[in-house]
Amino acid sequence: MKVHTESVQFKADQKLVNFIDRKVGKLENYFDRIITADVKLKLENSGKVKDKVAEVRLDVPGHTLFAKEINKTFEQSIDEAVDNLRRQLTRYKEKIRA
Repeated sequence: MKVHTESVQFKADQKLVNFIDRKVGKLENYFDRIITADVKLKLENSGKVKDKVAEVRLDVPGHTLFAKEINKTFEQSIDEAVDNLRRQLTRYKEKIRA
């Protein structure tokens, strides 16, 4: 699986990119036919404390799975998005088997 990380309006440091690669890479344990993973990181200026947005899109055969999370840090946003995608992948696998 290829993981493509894009940061909008800022430069993501290598430590954050490595964290994303590690977390998103663990999704292959749940479904091994993931083609690509696109991660988009954004800063949202809404005046709230929660202003770090992480959007993760997974391309699997025949479908696209998507999760968007907003939190105080990018790490928390990625964690929640990966949890959300893990649940989506397990439901997708059950649908394929049925």
